[in-house]
Amino acid sequence: MGRSVRAIIAVILVGVIAFSAISICQNSGKGLKLDITEQRLYTLSDGTRAIVGKLNQPLKMRLYYTRTAARKGPDQIRFYNNYYYFVQTLLEEYADAAKGMINLEVIDPRPFSDEEEEALRYGLRRFPITEEENFFFGLVLQTQFGVVKTIPFFSPNRQSFVEYDISHLIDTAVTRQKKRIGILSSLAVMGDDVTGYMARMMQMQGKRPKPAWGFVDHLRQQYEVSKVETNTADINDVDILLVIHPKKLEEKTQFAIDQFVLKGGRAIVCVDPRCFMDNPQRPPGQMMGGDDPSSNLSQLMQTWGVEMGDGEFAGDRELAMLAQVEQNQGLKKLIGYLNLGRDSVNTESVITANLNQVRVFFAGGLRKAATTGENGVASENEIVPLLQTTNRGNLWRVEGPWDWIRIVPEKFMRYFQDGTEPVVISYLVKGKFKSAFPGGIVLPAEPSEGKDGAEGPRPEKGPKRLTGLEEASTGCAVVVISDVDFISDMVAYTDTMFGMKMPVGNNSDLLLNAIDELSGSNELIGVRSRGNFQRPFVVVDEIRAEAEKATAEEIASKNADIAVLQQELDAIVASAKKGDEGIIAASIMAKRREAELKVHKAKAELRDVDRQRFEKIEQLGSMLRNVNVLAAPGAILLAAIVLSMRRRLLRRRYVSHASDA
Repeated sequence: MGRSVRAIIAVILVGVIAFSAISICQNSGKGLKLDITEQRLYTLSDGTRAIVGKLNQPLKMRLYYTRTAARKGPDQIRFYNNYYYFVQTLLEEYADAAKGMINLEVIDPRPFSDEEEEALRYGLRRFPITEEENFFFGLVLQTQFGVVKTIPFFSPNRQSFVEYDISHLIDTAVTRQKKRIGILSSLAVMGDDVTGYMARMMQMQGKRPKPAWGFVDHLRQQYEVSKVETNTADINDVDILLVIHPKKLEEKTQFAIDQFVLKGGRAIVCVDPRCFMDNPQRPPGQMMGGDDPSSNLSQLMQTWGVEMGDGEFAGDRELAMLAQVEQNQGLKKLIGYLNLGRDSVNTESVITANLNQVRVFFAGGLRKAATTGENGVASENEIVPLLQTTNRGNLWRVEGPWDWIRIVPEKFMRYFQDGTEPVVISYLVKGKFKSAFPGGIVLPAEPSEGKDGAEGPRPEKGPKRLTGLEEASTGCAVVVISDVDFISDMVAYTDTMFGMKMPVGNNSDLLLNAIDELSGSNELIGVRSRGNFQRPFVVVDEIRAEAEKATAEEIASKNADIAVLQQELDAIVASAKKGDEGIIAASIMAKRREAELKVHKAKAELRDVDRQRFEKIEQLGSMLRNVNVLAAPGAILLAAIVLSMRRRLLRRRYVSHASDA
């Protein structure tokens, strides 16, 4: 056998060995996985494993994704390829954890195929790509008893909640019916419910019905959601009651809420010292006039054991966020716009344990009520804080209604004084509640119905007394939140592709976690918000904070100088006499030029400070970029040097031993 033939055979054998080794390693190493993310985002949560571990019947999962069409589609469609691989891998984790109880199928529905017809029959959403191609990305779950549950579309606004949505799908398919959520609100949170003739009339007039708030759309995916009228006298057929911005509720409605809770119903109450969504036709900075945009349930809340002061807002310099209040102005810290991070949530409560970022907008301050008047002591109930500021938080007020005509962040910051104790923004209250209306209520007299065709005034029905439970026989639970805007589209959501709303932070998680906790679904709570993890730029924030601290006194000094100059101008005008117009005009012009020069100089100095701060941040970014680029080559070079030195030492040792021998 010639040398060339042996070389060819050797190359072939090496290729076969390499191919076999790759196949063996690929198959054998498939179960070996390492999740190095800080929150283990690619590992099933304990709650999911508990739900899957309880399966007592086989489930069939079909993941529909038009992979072929996505590869040749536009950029907006190709974006979903990475998302699809994540969902597929996650579903494979479910199948592995279920130990044979979940059968997973991945289907690519091609045009005019039976698979495409199935996807449409199951109600999966489709998005036309061409005249023939449709884009599908949904999940169908089917039990052996014929129960079918679907995720119509894995939209980007739910990317952080993929595991929760899948776990919720499994949980509801095999264990329970949908919970019934009732929403009682003074705001149009459920949108305009118009159909038929009214819908056609609005279309003819070029009007569009107001859409529901984003959190309502999310609730409808998992619960039966219905509206509870604000003038109701009885609340039934509801498992969880959401009371959002209860402004000036009638006594009979408050009595209905009271009795609903005493009968074992669960409630989430969102009140607000100033709800900016109460006047949406005006921008936030133009809210002068109109009805009072505040809401409170003081009588009921005091009976439960908590209270909120009127016109008091929670503030914290460390948590205040940057906001653009007016156009053509930069971002400024707004003391009423707070970002509650990990240090501000109760990590021992299942409602808030996994929350990383909750934003509130001019929230009130809650505190434990000392007493509940005639009906008991608030301390009898278990009152657990869920959200609060840092120890430097405090309550603050505005000086008058004119401050809302034009919001000035610097002025609001001057109203605030650092405190020594945290301000609570949300409480969970549990216990056997007592009624806020121990003797019931008296309904006012109302006209009675007369006979058809009868003339003259109709007699009035006499006052009617409504009575009910005076004390609960079982445990009650309510969650009280001192903000309404936190769940609005303005704060909690942002628009994304396909016209959908994507959650910002964990605002929606707070509400949904509270629903799951009150409905007894503890296993799902640990799943919901694992994807929303905040990684703050600590060093950059420190640089900004130092720069703001360094310029705070200078800014205040310049503003004081400008105010003094303005007072001098006013004094000159006030002391003017007739015939001195020329002298006054010249004096005013000189003062004005002097003020303008000082203002220009102050702004130049402030720009210089901002430039220095920007340069520090840029230097930090360049340093981190260089470290990231050079880290891997540097590590390889260092390893090569160490190995080279080790080889030389071994060679010298071998030579010395050989010479001795």
